[in-house]
Amino acid sequence: MADVDRFRPDDRRGIEQLYRRSFGTEAPEALRLRWEWEHRRNPAAQGDASFLVAREGPTVVAAAPIMPVRVSLEGRDIEGGWAIDPLVAAERQRQGLAETLLRAWDRQVGIGLGARLSSATALLLERMRWPAPVTMTCLVKPLSRRALRMPTWPVAINRLVSALSVPFVRIVARARPIRDEVEIIRRFDGGFDELWSRVAGSLTLAVRRDAAYLNWRFIEPPHVRYTVAALRRDGQIEGYTVYRHIREPHGRVTQIVDLLVDPADEGGLKALLRWVDREARAEDSDKIRCHVTHAAFRRGLRRSGYFPVKSAATLHVKVNAADVPADFYTKTDGWHFTLGDGEQDH
Repeated sequence: MADVDRFRPDDRRGIEQLYRRSFGTEAPEALRLRWEWEHRRNPAAQGDASFLVAREGPTVVAAAPIMPVRVSLEGRDIEGGWAIDPLVAAERQRQGLAETLLRAWDRQVGIGLGARLSSATALLLERMRWPAPVTMTCLVKPLSRRALRMPTWPVAINRLVSALSVPFVRIVARARPIRDEVEIIRRFDGGFDELWSRVAGSLTLAVRRDAAYLNWRFIEPPHVRYTVAALRRDGQIEGYTVYRHIREPHGRVTQIVDLLVDPADEGGLKALLRWVDREARAEDSDKIRCHVTHAAFRRGLRRSGYFPVKSAATLHVKVNAADVPADFYTKTDGWHFTLGDGEQDH
């Protein structure tokens, strides 16, 4: 019978061996690169204790890495955590260890979160009577005739669609002026703490986006590089956007990874989106993509030429530390989550 407990320093080698057996000889090195950032430099973490492990004697047979995070529930800060798919040794599969680890975490966390989870983990959360997952809306803005190509369509169909879409794309993608001050920044400062203090109360549920979190999440990660642009008015920070440019099989995409303005500030959102438009054109992107949950941001994106497409991004949420209304998990227009939350954007 395996014992489930928090990570202990002498578990480090056992976890590395588990990763090596599951993902190959290079996996422990990749784990080491992320360990310092994800579990020690994380401003919401308490050292390495965010790992849950299952042991049989001294041997680690399963592990569940948890990414700690502070979550704002209607302006109230609660300790939370992002679940990541549990890892179980091959010879201990189908013995309930993954579910045991997730149940142990569920009993301890104030607000449990999950995104980009495997179907097996999602099924376990369903078995644990978690609320049904929420689909994160995906919106896309085409910038070139290649933007509407689909990898599952034949070449001839893609060419036809590209040709027919040219007039539409030219209208949607035309350049518009930026009427506010937007600039690239290298670090989040105290002005972003003030921004969060002003905005947090207007968001029903969101990860706490203060400067410490934003620097850790978007400036310091060892595995991916982002560009950050800030919106200023009269010397005060009024919003920001985080984005990166990626190559996909059928073209180049600019991905808006995160953004934040006051939901009532339509002009601020428009300025940030026009900035990303300009950056995407400079990088010869075929389209811009953004995942959001908040209704005001979805509406602003659509007014800026974005249109919704099928989304595979799902969000699991369970609030344990507070009583919430019965419809809390179905009326999510006030939630603010993006692709930058959790482990969704690697």
